[in-house]
Formats: sequence, C-alpha cells, structure tokens
Amino acid sequence: MKIAVIGYSGAGKSTLARALAEGLGLPLLHLDQVHFLPGWAERDPEEARALTAAFLERESWVIDGNYAGLLQERRMEEADRIVFLDVCRGRCLLQALGRYWRHRGTVRDSAAPGCVEKLDGEFLRWLLWESRSPAQRAGYAAIAGAWPEKLVRLRSRRQVRAFLRTICGAEGTAGEKGGGSHADHCPDGKHRPGGGPAL
Repeated sequence: MKIAVIGYSGAGKSTLARALAEGLGLPLLHLDQVHFLPGWAERDPEEARALTAAFLERESWVIDGNYAGLLQERRMEEADRIVFLDVCRGRCLLQALGRYWRHRGTVRDSAAPGCVEKLDGEFLRWLLWESRSPAQRAGYAAIAGAWPEKLVRLRSRRQVRAFLRTICGAEGTAGEKGGGSHADHCPDGKHRPGGGPAL
C-alpha cells in the first residue's frame, strides 16, 4: 500500500503518517527531511527530487508532506490513498504551539538532522495566512478533483482516530498532542462537519 499524507502546517501530518507506517509496517518518508539540510538550509532541488524519486521506487510507502516541487503529481498518482488533513487554522496553531513546547531546543524525529525546533514570525505567517492563500487552497482542490476516488479528507481528531481504526485497526494518537478542547471543535468553538472520514 502507498499512502500520501498532505494538509496544512500544524495539522498533524507527521504524527498521522508515523501512526500509519507503524500500524501497517510500511516505510516512512518525511519530506521535511528531504527538503532541509542542517540549520534549516534548503537542499538543492535536483538532489531533493532525486531522493524523493528513489523512495518512490519502493513497493509500498507512507509519505508525509506537501512540497509541490518534490514530484507531487507522481506521488498523488501512485498513492493508493491520499489523506488530506483539512484542519482549521486555530487547531493547527494550538498543535504547532504544543509541538514547539515539547520539542524546543531539540530536533524532532520528523525534522531533518540539525534542524532544531523553532517557532518564529516567518513560520507563524506561513501557518496562519500564507499556507491558506487562495493559491494554496486551489492546489488542494486540484488534488481532490483529480483523484476523488482515493482522497480522504479528515477535519478532526475523532475522524483521524476512526480512519486509523478502519485502515490498520489502531486506536491512534495522531493529533492528540498539542492542546485544545474537544476533539471535534476548533478553538473558535465552531463544530467541524462530519462524523467520520469524508471520501
């Protein structure tokens, strides 16, 4: 099986991808580890694409990350399942803050070696605004339109847990860390629609 995990920053992509890889016994690639070099320097694009292409040659995989420049169309085409974490802005912010608090001063396992956890103005601008621009949203819509038969849209922790139970029989902890209130509510108090994975 091949699973691509995409979605907004702070939505819990790395955590879900890890749970899927462990639950299904599949090799896992975090694209952040491909894109970045130590100290948050960016890897040469051609080298990054070559590393991604080599991983895609495996018979099965879980790949976490968006990165349109890292063979995104091929990843989406070859994936048996595309999981889109369409999580609200406030929830993503809370989870990113929790992630920073847990990993501050260290390198988390989904980051590239030598990339110490950080939370700066540039990242907050990306998380809160730039990653949700009309162009970015159009990119997700294009993926959903091109591969509707294999895309799963998850908007809450409850949906993530249900998806994990369905696909690998795991209770799952994806998105559980990071603070906040009830799993199906955003910090603004708005209930996210749907009680399970939306195909």
